[in-house]
Amino acid sequence: MLAQVHDGDGYPVNWPDRPGEWLMEPSQFASWVAELDGRVVGHIGLSCGGAGDVAPIHWSRLEGKPVRSTAVVSRLFVSPTARGYGIGALLMAEVVREAQERDLHPVLDVVATDTAAAALYERLGWRLLATVDQRWGPAQTVTVHCYAAPAPI
Repeated sequence: MLAQVHDGDGYPVNWPDRPGEWLMEPSQFASWVAELDGRVVGHIGLSCGGAGDVAPIHWSRLEGKPVRSTAVVSRLFVSPTARGYGIGALLMAEVVREAQERDLHPVLDVVATDTAAAALYERLGWRLLATVDQRWGPAQTVTVHCYAAPAPI
């Protein structure tokens, strides 16, 4: 399924050498899959911020709280055959619930070219914190949008 998403949507931007390991990044403390008719059709993870995550830094500066107060949403994708069922929104709701239970504020980085993902986050009330360029290698610079979940009610 990840290969289908990569081929159709370009996510992840750089295909990982070991996709299974990529899905289970070391800083991840929780992940979920979504099923539809008995097949896995979506995935999302929640982790501590790492060196490449800039959303926690921007949220921390804006809110005046420590970076360690954030949880980073990552590895969200939905099978092209299962779109339109609200699976992405359900997965996002689950990571927000888990982060809040841990007294953490969910944030994320998304590549600027992933307009469908950005539209989902904005529909869900996530706030755009910043847009920055990141060096992903000696010859690759990528523009990313940093988002934060709405404040809990």
